[in-house]
Amino acid sequence: MRILFVGDVIGRAGRTAVLEHLPGMIRDWSLDLVVVNGENAAGGFGITEAIYHELIDAGADAITLGNHAWDQREALVFIERASRLVRPTNFPKGTPGRGTALIETRRGHRALVINAIGRVFMTPFDDPFAAIERELDACPLRSAADAIIVDFHCEASSEKQAIGLFCDGRASLVVGTHTHVPTADHRILAHGTAYMTDAGMTGDYDSVIGMQKEEPLRRFTSGIASGRFEPALGAATLSGVAVDTDDATGLAVRIAPVRVGGRLEPTLPTFWAS
Repeated sequence: MRILFVGDVIGRAGRTAVLEHLPGMIRDWSLDLVVVNGENAAGGFGITEAIYHELIDAGADAITLGNHAWDQREALVFIERASRLVRPTNFPKGTPGRGTALIETRRGHRALVINAIGRVFMTPFDDPFAAIERELDACPLRSAADAIIVDFHCEASSEKQAIGLFCDGRASLVVGTHTHVPTADHRILAHGTAYMTDAGMTGDYDSVIGMQKEEPLRRFTSGIASGRFEPALGAATLSGVAVDTDDATGLAVRIAPVRVGGRLEPTLPTFWAS
């Protein structure tokens, strides 16, 4: 199975990059599954129903969230009818929406998408290890799902790495989001799970993690907030990770970073070159 995961989409610039590049990637690479983290898609904070449909129409098969899931209050309502919108599974019991989605791919395979949120340096929600364990036990790789993708939205690299090892052999891909900077540690773990600590953001990198520079710099240098954080508006880089899985096992056989457009040096998965 050919899987593309797209890192945190930041505001209008990030959405524009998805609309510009994703349809061609799906066509040229014959992608089976596309998962997009959209928790910063609406002005840098949360997601709206209109933006959810915009990303789905561009080719996303599932959209994951994170700590900004409810910044747009309408998400608390529309998530119930948005079957491909996945919030962290370890949010407290009774939280609207779903923490997983079982997606039928373009070739008729079953792909389970799991979203979870970390606890180190973040709001301490329920135990992500126990929550992910429950989801993996309920829908095991091979017997119930042809591929499993885990988006772990987390601040600490150590916690992300621990989740990767915890899922090794039971998921096709574990990828980190939230820190908005692509890491260079993409690899296949010992038992066949593809892993990358952070997919990076899909946004304007002439910024402070996707936000216009002036207000973050002012706060760092003076300690005084004088305005809102606003998404940077320059050309965005679509950042993410590409994974090939073995149809027989659901485990990864190849992994590569993806960066297209904007300011970062481009890199594409050579194993899908025509």
